[in-house]
Amino acid sequence: MEELDAPLAPLTTLRLGGPARRLVTAHTDDEVIAVVRAADAAGEPLLVIGGGSNLVIGDAGFPGTVLRIATTGFALDGTALELAAGEVWAEAVARTVDAGLAGLEFLAGIPGSAGATPVQNVGAYGQEVARTVTEVVAYDRRSGGTVTLGNEACAFSYRHSRFKAEPDRYVVLRVRFALEDAAGRSTPVRYAEVAKHFGVAQDERVGLREAHDAVLGLRAGKGMVLDAADHDTWSAGSFFTNPVLSAGQYAAFLAVAAGRELTAPAYPAPDGGTKTSAAWLIDKAGFGKGYGSGPATLSGKHTLALTNRGAATTEDLLALAREIRDGVRAAFGVELVNEPVMVGVSL
Repeated sequence: MEELDAPLAPLTTLRLGGPARRLVTAHTDDEVIAVVRAADAAGEPLLVIGGGSNLVIGDAGFPGTVLRIATTGFALDGTALELAAGEVWAEAVARTVDAGLAGLEFLAGIPGSAGATPVQNVGAYGQEVARTVTEVVAYDRRSGGTVTLGNEACAFSYRHSRFKAEPDRYVVLRVRFALEDAAGRSTPVRYAEVAKHFGVAQDERVGLREAHDAVLGLRAGKGMVLDAADHDTWSAGSFFTNPVLSAGQYAAFLAVAAGRELTAPAYPAPDGGTKTSAAWLIDKAGFGKGYGSGPATLSGKHTLALTNRGAATTEDLLALAREIRDGVRAAFGVELVNEPVMVGVSL
């Protein structure tokens, strides 16, 4: 299906962005590959979207071909799962729970498509897809063929991957996971908020269905489950990643926080770094829930979500994002980095 001068805002969870010169919806892997090859052969700009949950598209739109991946496919073989890139992620997670398989249950309710999950190494509540992805099947625009990348080749790290590092090279077609039959139990609880909810110690297991439903409730309470009637959910989810600070950066940050008599959250990160909370930084820098008086504000439920109150433009949203980023830098000397992919705009 092809449309010209097609509106893109309705295809994003922020409901922002100008039109695409050309929008093509692909329902099979072959169609996806054909569209990509044709655009590349013509030297035409290409934007690939799935659920549109992690995109900030400029008000000018996109001056090329936008490929919307709408492929379907959910295949279970024992504990091995294969998802087509266009599968709705939240629905796929629910189906694995229905099948009694653990590994994705703490990723319940996350908007978007399955193909986006390895790109961003999607994670929440102590779980991330890097722990269960075994292979990613993708079209390699450089070689012109289909490739299968194992977990290690995906180069997963915090909210990052090989696919994100080379955004113009790979188009994800299918994602394969190794799940676990834990006799109706979840994977070990790693997130303090979830452990507290269940009254268990971290690394204990809880009921699989109960874990899934609890996460849905926690996300909904933060405006992180899509609801067309609730403008707090008109967002791209967490707009900033949690900063990972080097030893020197963390020491400087601690000194600033101590000077303000504040104790900041801190979590071990790879390579000797320390992760702190972007939501905490935003709040303590003076940007509380609901901050803003214009058409784009912080969510009334969570300081990490920048929201469209119904009449915002992308520039309205970016102005708020820059204000928050600059305010956190001035208050704590920490640079916040956007999590959503920027198309035609930047902070």
